[in-house]
Amino acid sequence: MTDLFDPLTLRGVTMRNRIGVSPMCQYSSVDGLANDWHLVHLGARAVGGAGLIIMEDTAVLPEGRITPADNGLWSDAHVDPLIRITGFLKERGAVPGIQIGHAGRKGSTTIPWQGGRPQGEGRSLRPDEGAWDTLAPSAEAFGAERDAPPRAMTVEDIARVRDAFAAAAGRADAAGFDLLELHGGWGYLFQQFYSPVANHRTDAYGGSFENRVRFTIETVRAVRRVWPDAKPLAFRMAATDWIEGGWTPEEAVDLARLLKPEGVDLIDVISAAVAPQAQVPWGPMFQVPFSERVRREAAIATTAVGVITEPADAQAIVAEGRADMVLLARAMLRDPHWPVHAAAALGRDERITFPNPYEHWLTGRPGATALDRT
Repeated sequence: MTDLFDPLTLRGVTMRNRIGVSPMCQYSSVDGLANDWHLVHLGARAVGGAGLIIMEDTAVLPEGRITPADNGLWSDAHVDPLIRITGFLKERGAVPGIQIGHAGRKGSTTIPWQGGRPQGEGRSLRPDEGAWDTLAPSAEAFGAERDAPPRAMTVEDIARVRDAFAAAAGRADAAGFDLLELHGGWGYLFQQFYSPVANHRTDAYGGSFENRVRFTIETVRAVRRVWPDAKPLAFRMAATDWIEGGWTPEEAVDLARLLKPEGVDLIDVISAAVAPQAQVPWGPMFQVPFSERVRREAAIATTAVGVITEPADAQAIVAEGRADMVLLARAMLRDPHWPVHAAAALGRDERITFPNPYEHWLTGRPGATALDRT
């Protein structure tokens, strides 16, 4: 039986346990450059014992940002600040990963706390705030609350964005990341192409399932040519739009089957967010059945993410083969040492330790036990 604290190896990379930090946008970059906030934010979770830490959605082009404060990898200038971060994560025993993406029609918005929109998103930027033109498969806005529709992408636009993903992948490798994830969910550009809710094209990139996933497949191929063979490639994918007539779990399985021979090693399974009318049944572990189904029917490793907070639930997900790894977001924000506390709760104290500067103080006195670390 697989344990939450067993290592997981994908290609040439081994994670010390099955606990990962899900990518969470911090909206704290200037000109796309990472800074001390990112070092401390991510570094704290490495100290806390996570096996994998995935840095937030990082834009491959300036116009691919969600907000002006997004992290970026569209130029070589973005690499050096990231090297410091990946070096620290590795020193603390965590595998550094990064998620790269393009927001498509959901870009050019304020940071969330500067406006109110559905699903925690900011409002559309005004021209005097530096608004930019957005791109999407079709010239249709995310919802009525968006101030301007995107421009429908030409075939040349599609090729340019595909190449930008490949270039960003090369920079991610140069920055020291050992796992790369393409953000194909949360209603961003990949999902805008593969979902019939957002894609109403009539050319080779729209209509049938094969056409709607074409941009995804072509981009994965371009990225895999650049991303080292020894390093795993992940794809975050929506399992359903939660909208009648939208993307379905059956299509998600079919896409996962296509991605595996293209060099994708891990499917990060989420759902929804391609349109504001989605009716999502939020609740504990509500996306786990989708992860289980993709894992079983596509024969590919998956992660489970979404309202997973209890150690016993995380252990059961892995032990029952419903996913190969759990990714935690808000739980890790509330408790950077969640893995340590989970180990204590599950009776796995010997499977995880604090770094020496902490361990010395917590268990270095006479009579101390492993439980003193919690």
